[in-house]
Amino acid sequence: MEPLISIIIPYYKKKEYITQTINSIIKQSYKNFELIFIYDDPDKSDLKYVKKILKNIKRKKIIINNNNMGAGLSRNLGILKAKGEYISFIDSDDIWKKDKLKNQLLFMLNNKIDFCFTSYSIINKKNSIIKFIKAKKDIGYKDLIKSCDIGLSTVMLKKRLLKKIKFTKIKTKEDYILWLKLSKKNVKMLGLDQKLVLWRKLDYSLSSSVFQRVHDAFYVYNTHLNFNFIKSIYYIFLMSLNFFRKRYL
Repeated sequence: MEPLISIIIPYYKKKEYITQTINSIIKQSYKNFELIFIYDDPDKSDLKYVKKILKNIKRKKIIINNNNMGAGLSRNLGILKAKGEYISFIDSDDIWKKDKLKNQLLFMLNNKIDFCFTSYSIINKKNSIIKFIKAKKDIGYKDLIKSCDIGLSTVMLKKRLLKKIKFTKIKTKEDYILWLKLSKKNVKMLGLDQKLVLWRKLDYSLSSSVFQRVHDAFYVYNTHLNFNFIKSIYYIFLMSLNFFRKRYL
């Protein structure tokens, strides 16, 4: 029997892109999935539209937050409601290729692993491809603290991994923090080198990318990993070096 996959998607003011995202889910060649949609916006003006585009998905749950909880806490709500053996995340402006679920699940079953990520394409608001990110064959904690190219919308994992480890309530790098926590528990993370996801980057300017990365990285290292100032700066330097190497070399 084909295992059930729970797809979790938080929504906050992405009306311009949500139809493309939902259509990419509907078109999946693997059909044994449920969709858990978390409407995380106190402004309910998009709700009628969202319900309309979700009507063609038979197995779904719609959770409506009264307040903006943030993507991390909203995903935690989705995980609690999930019935699937596997969890797959997608942001409300990203797009999946039609064989994303099928190919990724097969890869996980063949390799007997609980966590998988894939290669992906970075696109802009007009769906033009900006860059390709190749998935590493495998990745561990020592790799992640230096650099992280695991795109959230590429990840599929066993639900049991998330019984005790959850997304944090912060609204930046919450996915990166979760990967770090899982890797510290020696969860085997394997990459599937197939570009199965279009990951949308709405602001790809050099200045915003670099400064935001530095700010977010320091927060992760200093607050969540408890690195002192010098150690945090050292790893920020390594991460920045990797960023420039991948982008320009």
